[in-house]
Amino acid sequence: MLYYLFQYLESMFDIPGARLFSYISFRSMAAFILSLFIATIIGRRIINRLQIRQIGELVRDLGLEGQMAKKGTPTMGGIIIIIAILVPCLLVGRLGNIYMILMLVTTVWLGAIGFLDDYIKVFKKDKEGLHGRFKIVGQVGLGLIVGLTLYLSPEVVIRENVAVQAPGTTTEVVKYESENIKSTQTTIPFFKNNNLDYADLVPFLGEHAQTGGWIIFILLTIFVVTAVSNGANLTDGLDGLATGTSAIIGLTLGILAYLSGHIAYASYLNIMYIPGSEELVVFACAFMGATIGFLWYNAYPAQVFMGDTGSLTLGGIIAVFALCIHKELLIPILCAIFFVEDLSVMIQVAYFKITKRKYGEGRRVFKMTPLHHHFQKPGNAGINALIQKPLQAVPESKIVVRFWIVCLMLAAITIVTLKMR
Repeated sequence: MLYYLFQYLESMFDIPGARLFSYISFRSMAAFILSLFIATIIGRRIINRLQIRQIGELVRDLGLEGQMAKKGTPTMGGIIIIIAILVPCLLVGRLGNIYMILMLVTTVWLGAIGFLDDYIKVFKKDKEGLHGRFKIVGQVGLGLIVGLTLYLSPEVVIRENVAVQAPGTTTEVVKYESENIKSTQTTIPFFKNNNLDYADLVPFLGEHAQTGGWIIFILLTIFVVTAVSNGANLTDGLDGLATGTSAIIGLTLGILAYLSGHIAYASYLNIMYIPGSEELVVFACAFMGATIGFLWYNAYPAQVFMGDTGSLTLGGIIAVFALCIHKELLIPILCAIFFVEDLSVMIQVAYFKITKRKYGEGRRVFKMTPLHHHFQKPGNAGINALIQKPLQAVPESKIVVRFWIVCLMLAAITIVTLKMR
């Protein structure tokens, strides 16, 4: 709103300083500061309100050190993150931008699903919360909305990068097509010719290959949104783990959005230029400010938990953001922690069922899943698991910091892949 207000004031009255709102850098920093302020200052009031209403975490005794001390800690704190993202974006964002619209819809959509899940757990005293099938329906629905919008909107275009050899030299220079186009292309890591067109996966469709490419993209969108949001949900098991990890991922995506939306930097990295995607930097800064501000209260020992209200929202935002800048194939690297958490649960469940049918008694691969809980259990806990190390339980705060360090390494690798070709 302020963007349009100051744009009007500049055009009508030539007010000094009004032009600042036309700069992405200024609005991004303003979004970061506002979201940080909201999360830290107003967040305290929301936590107090949750405590007054006795909206506390229901904790099952899993035999983890310090676990029962968390009982009664206010949950549904994801409301703080959502407000801290929405308010700055509505104030300083360009609301006519299709990418900004998609990110705001994603935030509200998954925030509502997570809120409903937490509401059932807290007020209905149902530990299972919202039934899994309804969560999946909500995630698939969002995937369809995002995929179809990116397919149908005339504002979602790219300018394809083409590497050509400079005359008389062996040096390659990157040039861009003269016109913006609708395309099913995406960026792939480690390959010199770094654009993959989903339409190339279905050449047997002939003249309908482009349509087939969009169908593949929409199906991939549904899968990515569901997988990443569930992965973030599973990662939210230790104080500050999901929050800090998401902040690092958000910073990386913000950098990629800035590079993709600036034709000179995109040319240097030999990636496609995406007009309008620079507005996502404003959203990324609001996202980082919200998560870092929430970490003020969520760091060990946590004064508030985000609940599914926050974790589902964070994962969905990360997924849709990556899809908007055509970097969804970088997610397995950038969000490897989320996927490892997902995978640890699937491996554990599958192995338990197989061994139960074979031996009459279920066995485990890990001492406990999701994976971060494996490190909290000592190796001599009497659990029949294939992997017993570490033999000593690792303190919660140390597990969280180590996961952050791994996430920083993955973020650096994700950015470096754009030049490692």
